[in-house]
Amino acid sequence: MTTRIACLGDSLTRALISVDYLDLLRRRHPPGDLQLARFGANGDFAYNLLRSLDAVIANPSDVITVLIGTNDARASLAGYRVDKAMKRKQLPERPSAGWFQQCLGAVVERLRAETDATIGLLSLPALGQQLDGAAAQASQRYSRMIAEVATTNNVTYLPLHERQIEELRQADPPLIPYQEVTLAASLGVLVQHAVLRFNLDTISRRRNLVLTTDHIHQNSRGATLIAEVIDAGLLTENA
Repeated sequence: MTTRIACLGDSLTRALISVDYLDLLRRRHPPGDLQLARFGANGDFAYNLLRSLDAVIANPSDVITVLIGTNDARASLAGYRVDKAMKRKQLPERPSAGWFQQCLGAVVERLRAETDATIGLLSLPALGQQLDGAAAQASQRYSRMIAEVATTNNVTYLPLHERQIEELRQADPPLIPYQEVTLAASLGVLVQHAVLRFNLDTISRRRNLVLTTDHIHQNSRGATLIAEVIDAGLLTENA
């Protein structure tokens, strides 16, 4: 029997400059076992996801995964161009932790009310690879809020952040300072990948990054952890 899965999120789910975790998840199962639908938009905040749920609800699913909040967490960091992001994503107010939690809670409430799907909330991928740095701490802080929303709304919590932190500790990576990704930098990665045909993992290795290509977007190792956490939390136990 085919399991219909809708994957909701931002650029990590869109997978233009991030290794495609939907493809990796599909490969973990026999052909035809999973039918995957992608609902990801570059730069989205939790507010944007809340505003785009009509298309998700119109697409019947057995399982819905939500991976959102990386941009909300980034907006709390020094160096993030908040005003530009607000204009680009048409945000009605300045991003904040409280607003993120409110919007994510509203996402879950609507999905529970208007679908019959099993819902899983993923905590955030680690931002950067300095575990005591401001970026990693922000992704941890927002992940705790995601766990609270999952508990409050009685949906499945998928501990991606915890799994990635464990992976980074085991890898003992170089302490490369976190750098906020600019539009120009993202376009540079896209050109290297789509035009020059550089493998995203090659870009990652050249920068001495363990899970990402640019401290945010996932390489194969990072994306594999996303697929593994979804599989273990929502699919394997229900098989």
